[in-house]
Amino acid sequence: MTRSDLVDQLAERFTQLTHRDAELAVKTILDALSEALENGHRVEIRGFGSFSVSHRPARVGRNPRSGEQVMVPEKRLPHFKPGKSLRMQVDQSPGSGEKDLAVEPASKL
Repeated sequence: MTRSDLVDQLAERFTQLTHRDAELAVKTILDALSEALENGHRVEIRGFGSFSVSHRPARVGRNPRSGEQVMVPEKRLPHFKPGKSLRMQVDQSPGSGEKDLAVEPASKL
């Protein structure tokens, strides 16, 4: 599901909302969530899950081509942990709706 799919679904379910209002609602929610994470806050949506920021300290890495050591800077990364109800709902669903496509080896000419 993409952002525009979410907007379309919201506009269909709530007929009193125009498509523009649904777009604005989704944008407002995502902006508020992003801003809270930027400020280092945790966002919990009961029954769905929680968003938080994890911190990775700076470290010494290795360039895979040359083998030389490189300094990898510290990072702050968003993290999502699904809630119990969401985990159970997904676990009990019949399938994801997407099929894994097996890659066939190319035949030799």
